[in-house]
Amino acid sequence: MHNLVIDIGNTNSKLGIFNDRELIANQSLKYITADALIDLINLYSINNSTISSVGREQEEVIDVLRAHTDYFPFSTDVNTGIKNHYVSPDTLGLDRWAKIIAAHQCYPGKRCFIIDAGTCITYDLLTGQSAYFGGSISLGLHMRFEALHHFTRRLPLVEWNKTDIEIPKGTDTISAIKNGVLQGIINEVEGFIALQNKENKDVTVLITGGDAAFLLEQLKNSIFAPQIIHDPYLVLKGLNEVIAFEYVQKN
Repeated sequence: MHNLVIDIGNTNSKLGIFNDRELIANQSLKYITADALIDLINLYSINNSTISSVGREQEEVIDVLRAHTDYFPFSTDVNTGIKNHYVSPDTLGLDRWAKIIAAHQCYPGKRCFIIDAGTCITYDLLTGQSAYFGGSISLGLHMRFEALHHFTRRLPLVEWNKTDIEIPKGTDTISAIKNGVLQGIINEVEGFIALQNKENKDVTVLITGGDAAFLLEQLKNSIFAPQIIHDPYLVLKGLNEVIAFEYVQKN
């Protein structure tokens, strides 16, 4: 059984092809066209599909999925056995909920602290008893550079390359901005992990998202390194679990 899952984020769209629970192909696109989607469906003989979007519903994409696959709508009403205590589930991002579903399936019985370093940085906790109470939403790396430029009169917009993993010393304005943003992010991440460890030492830290490589490089020698797992396809795995769960319910 081949499943197509699509995660439409603020910057890019991620597509994953699963054979049952095995991820056999994935790609990241700036835009998804109907023709490209149909070609992908035909190439992999897709049976089922679902989609998560942080913005408006992608009606054209959904129309294609409905016409060519068995389409399973995804919302926070879909629950695979998690005790969801989030007070406003209607405003909970579908990508965040998909990651919780993935952690519940892939790391059963573990207390999982999920850090997603994307356009925003999100922090979410799933307890070992499969309970979810929410988490935190913070500014992402590029958003922080843009905010410094936008809300001041003289600070320049500093470009940061994902491959630039070294945090410079603040010896001039450009390097001072880079130091403040990049070191600030690391201090924030380490602070959040430390808070989790105060509550429970047995915490599995899952890091995902487009800027995960930077976090992983900075944290590889930290005291938290043994707790950290890089899981770049966490959202896609969660969406695939939605299909598996809904397929069983339907049949």
